[in-house]
Amino acid sequence: MPMDRAEEGLGLDPLVAWGILGLSLPGETAGLGCALWPLLQLLSSGIPCSLPDAAKDPAQGLDPARSCWHSVRQKLTNFTWCREMISMFTKGAAEAGPTAPQSIPPAPSLDQFGERVVSTPSQVPGFVRNMHQRLASNEPPDDWLFMDILRLTEEQPTDVAVTLLRCAPTCDRAAAIMWKTIASSGTSTEKVLPTLLCVMDGWPMQKMYTADGDNKDVFALAATRVIWEILRLPWCPEPFVEYSPHLLVALLYQVYASTEQMSEEVNTFWKKCQEEKGITANPNSFVVSTVKSFLYHLQCVNLLMALERKCAWDTLLRAETHHYAMGLLAREMRRVCQPFCSCVALRLLCRLSQEEPSWEMASLAFLVEVLDCLDLNEWGNNILEILTKHLLSESMEMRRLALRGLVMLSKDPSMAKKMCSLSEPLMDFLRNEDIEVVKMSLSVFTNILVNKDIQTSCPTAPKLAAALRPLFDSDNNQVQWLSIGLYKDVMESVVERGKPALKPLVSESLLPLFFHCYDENRRVAQTSRETLLSAVKFLKRRDLRQLLKLDDPWSFAEHVLAEDRSRAAEHLRQALPYLQSPQEPVREAAVRSIGTAGMLMRGQREELQLICEALQALNTDESPSNTNLIVQVMLDERATSLSSSSGSKQPGQQQMPCRRKQAGDQRGEAGAPGPANAGQV
Repeated sequence: MPMDRAEEGLGLDPLVAWGILGLSLPGETAGLGCALWPLLQLLSSGIPCSLPDAAKDPAQGLDPARSCWHSVRQKLTNFTWCREMISMFTKGAAEAGPTAPQSIPPAPSLDQFGERVVSTPSQVPGFVRNMHQRLASNEPPDDWLFMDILRLTEEQPTDVAVTLLRCAPTCDRAAAIMWKTIASSGTSTEKVLPTLLCVMDGWPMQKMYTADGDNKDVFALAATRVIWEILRLPWCPEPFVEYSPHLLVALLYQVYASTEQMSEEVNTFWKKCQEEKGITANPNSFVVSTVKSFLYHLQCVNLLMALERKCAWDTLLRAETHHYAMGLLAREMRRVCQPFCSCVALRLLCRLSQEEPSWEMASLAFLVEVLDCLDLNEWGNNILEILTKHLLSESMEMRRLALRGLVMLSKDPSMAKKMCSLSEPLMDFLRNEDIEVVKMSLSVFTNILVNKDIQTSCPTAPKLAAALRPLFDSDNNQVQWLSIGLYKDVMESVVERGKPALKPLVSESLLPLFFHCYDENRRVAQTSRETLLSAVKFLKRRDLRQLLKLDDPWSFAEHVLAEDRSRAAEHLRQALPYLQSPQEPVREAAVRSIGTAGMLMRGQREELQLICEALQALNTDESPSNTNLIVQVMLDERATSLSSSSGSKQPGQQQMPCRRKQAGDQRGEAGAPGPANAGQV
């Protein structure tokens, strides 16, 4: 065959074009295909082999087993070295011993091919099966067989790939040689790879049609076996790099699918693979090994090391933790190879955008970790649609993931405007028992309202304010800080028509905000003070605002309480829960307010009942301050007076005189004023 014809091998790798796959070299080496057939079998078997020194790569210093394919690819273009190799392998076959064949019988040719061009597509499946049978017979092929494989693949890639997957689903030795022949040509690999990916996406089996009308299902794991076989080559085919995001996603989906469901047919198929190839791993472990090999070929060594350190592979293999592993993979990929990570995320976005998506939780877990790597101008609407859909999911874990995505998405001003319609479900999440869900919901609202051009509507403002008020007293400092800060944002962003409906709620929040100004957490205390200032400004109370600016908090509290004596009982009830606060400054602020409210309640119907409730709460204080004791004595005496005048006895009154005695003793020791001066507290 002339040299120019070899070079026209439709983008052939030098490994194919220069003889190792059966093509003739110029001149006298017309029988090179038969002469190198034992070498091809040896290399395709995966058995470590060594080459002469001339075949080693002195620059890289690799061991022979690792560098033999690389060396052959590099040096078969040198005719002198080629002749030495032919001589060496021919001589080695002759000297192997009595059992070694002394001569290699010529391989029969495929006369059906005629001019090596397929006449009709319907003939392709038959040709592929014929080729596989010939390679399986252990007879050396003729010089044209491998060229014919490549020509067929480039003309009818789907038929070649599907037929080969059907006739050799376990990827036996003959099929492995054919697949590696295809992988040696970048053009052939590029044409076949989409078919393999389509099969891998269709777990557990994909119905694929060939030109002869055959529509028998193809195992998805059969295509994965092919990928694994090709990855055993020392080089990574260029199309694998081009299709790497799709290929990685397909492999990761196979890990999940082979963990979740294994039908009887798939189990039977896998047992055959284990028998033929000696594979001991379960299907999901096998696919994980393929993922590792693929990432290694992509030179993602740092990523592999990071995942090994964090035991990501073990987490990936368990169904209940699979989505956590996907999130971990996303974070590590984002850190070490962000461009690749973005491409994988877009591929997963395409999967989630399908009408009936599968593998949703794992895909969403990956996507929400890398949203800031994507162009939201192009993909933001698609992402928001997917997150909105899963925000209403029955699965709490899916709702958590959707909320995490919305937190990230709401940081973009353009996306925040489009998320205003989600206020109702987000307000429902503020009442959730899961503290993480509450925090994420608060963060979304905060990110939305931080935009000055976004206003809170008339119906939303009072509902949101009412939902935020109980969160002021949360045990979680971050929830407190976020809810109090968001309350301020609601007051500042409400539309003008919505202010009248919001004012009563703001008035009721003054005392709770005042108590939280004494919180031991600086961030909570500072935010409470800022929100309190915003509240009096919203209510247009210049007198209260002036007291806060003068840093006269007790006068502020007394002014709020004395302003409307009819609401003294309501204020006292508001202060009662704060008597149970673990923070002494907050308890003391509540006690002083209760003392003032108690003085203002004289003559009201509920006075005795509320005073008794306050006394019972104060009796539980294990380390009362001096102010607590003074107010307790004052309320105790008032309760006794009311009980005597009404002739009734309230529960717990028998313990009060004893408590008063303790209070009087401590009061005398401290030199604090007695009940006559209690109104000044």
